[in-house]
Amino acid sequence: MEEKPKPLARVLLPVVALALAAGVGLAFFVAALVRPPELPVDRNPAPLAGHNLCASVVVYFRTDEEMRAAAAAFHDDPKARRVFVETQAEAYARFKRIFADQPELLRLTRPDSLPASVSLLAVPGTDLNAWAQELHARFEHADQVKVTDLDAMVEQLKPTDPPPKCPRDGEY
Repeated sequence: MEEKPKPLARVLLPVVALALAAGVGLAFFVAALVRPPELPVDRNPAPLAGHNLCASVVVYFRTDEEMRAAAAAFHDDPKARRVFVETQAEAYARFKRIFADQPELLRLTRPDSLPASVSLLAVPGTDLNAWAQELHARFEHADQVKVTDLDAMVEQLKPTDPPPKCPRDGEY
């Protein structure tokens, strides 16, 4: 008995479908390897001390109470990834460390002359300048809303010995 040859379409179609499925699976696998891991999100206010932020938005307030109220408002903000706070006393202590070798400046500066602040690290992909404008409108009683983007600053100033690039998480 002779076996009839199978039509070409009947053999070729499953082979092509299998190859296509394998290619799609491989593409998803490679994409998962290449995509950077998700950054942790923690919107509970933490002290700024000990953190060196290189890509952030900072909102300054006249009082610690205004700062604390604003910090609590970021708990549900989808653009906020991390929230850091600094009271006026903590800002003054940092100021004293930075300018320890300038006693005249220290003598002229009062502890209540430095603002309290909320420093925010954004989720990746957030336009810091646009977010700062939103925050300025949202917190009308804030003294100032400032973007700190060291990579943009380095690009603009073009120093001969630039600092390392800001890590993806926005903190050195």
